[in-house]
Order: sequence, then C-alpha cells, then structure tokens
Amino acid sequence: MTPTVFYGIVVLIYGIVIGSFLNVCIYRIPKEESIAKSRSHCMNCGYQLKWYDLVPIFSYLFLGGKCRKCKQKISIQYPLIEGLNGGLYLLIYAVYGVSIETLLYCLLFSALIVISVIDFRTYIIPDGIVLFILALGLIRVITDYTDWLSYGIGLLSVSVPLELIRLITKGRGMGGGDVKLMAVCGLLLGWKLTVLAFALGCIIGSIVHLIRMRVTKADHMLALGPYLALGLMIATLWGEKMLQWYFNVFM
Repeated sequence: MTPTVFYGIVVLIYGIVIGSFLNVCIYRIPKEESIAKSRSHCMNCGYQLKWYDLVPIFSYLFLGGKCRKCKQKISIQYPLIEGLNGGLYLLIYAVYGVSIETLLYCLLFSALIVISVIDFRTYIIPDGIVLFILALGLIRVITDYTDWLSYGIGLLSVSVPLELIRLITKGRGMGGGDVKLMAVCGLLLGWKLTVLAFALGCIIGSIVHLIRMRVTKADHMLALGPYLALGLMIATLWGEKMLQWYFNVFM
C-alpha cells in the first residue's frame, strides 16, 4: 500500500467518525443542548446508546436502521452525514494532499455541513459555528501571513455589501447569519475565492429554490446558508482553476 492510499484511508475514516459528531451538533445546537455532556440516546425512547451502537455507518446498517430497544426507525440522516463528511475529507485530501490547507478545509467543510442542515430547518446560522470558522480563518492568516491582505479584504469583500442590503431592507433581504458566514469564510479563503463562492451560491440557490417552489410548493422564504455553503465548497476545491479558466477566456 502506497503512502498516498494509506493517508487517504486514514482521512476517510477520520471524516466518517467526525461526521458522527456532526449529527450530534445538528440535533442539539438548535435545542441549545450540550454537545459534550449528554450521552447519545434514542430520540424516541431515550435508550442510552452503547459504544457498539455508535460505530459510524456500520451500526446503522447492522441494526437495520432501527433502535436496538424500541425498534423505532432511525433517521437516514445519520449515515448520510457520516458518509458525506468522509467523502468530502477524502476529496479535499485528493486536491491538497498532506498540508495545513487540508486540515483547515476539512474542518471548514464539517462546519458548513452543520450550518447547511440547521439553516435549512430553522433559518438560523448558529453563532458558535461561525466563531469556529473565524478561528480557522485566524489560523490561516497566521500560517500564510505574507498574503494577509487578501484575507483581510476577503473578510469585507462580500460581507460589507450584504450587511448594507440587510440594513436597507431591515433584515428582509438578507439574514445576519449569512453576513457573518461570508465574513469569516472570506478571512479563511481570501477575497477571490469568497466572491466566486458567493456568486456560485446565489446562482445555485436561485435555480434550486425555484425548482423546489414549483415541484414541492416550498415557501418563498429562502434559507441561503446551504447554497452559500455549497458555493464555498466548490470554490475551495476548484475555485483557482475556475478563475484561471475565466481570465484566460475572457481577459
């Protein structure tokens, strides 16, 4: 087994395990419950899960997607989030290899997954997750201090216009959580990738939400967080190549 394959397997496993913790965050943060003190339990009967009930993906498959005690169905969200987080970690590793970028972006993507699900359900982006991404951004500036200006501009490039929209529309045109999210992600990614991410998020959000309104009769109110998160992920993984292609073709 080559080192590249070995590290890839390790990254995938770590991603899946951390994905299990993301499920805890997704369920407990909106309820303002502790994500560290309370033991994992069945949402239906309260059965406290044993260690062998908490093996990511495999426990779900072994139990047939049901609680060991009450046999109530367990949400498919659990293995989906675990698998998604693992897959994204592996994809980041494939793009950036063994580097500080891989570590920071893996943690960013995990935070974006939590934000996406919570915002989609509640229209709220938790401040705690935003502060976590802010910490990642500060680490990025410290580890790449020679390019500090790009990160500093990134902090303001999208968030300031969005804040103006929020103030002018008195919160109807833009949520405060979206403003904060783009600010801290701008500090982490720099202004070029952040502007691209915002553009991608708006385009994807407009198309998908129009389809949802037509097909599922979804409400006109748009939770922008999931689409911004998707735009940020795309820009993080392939943004530099996309920008290079654009400038080569149109400039």
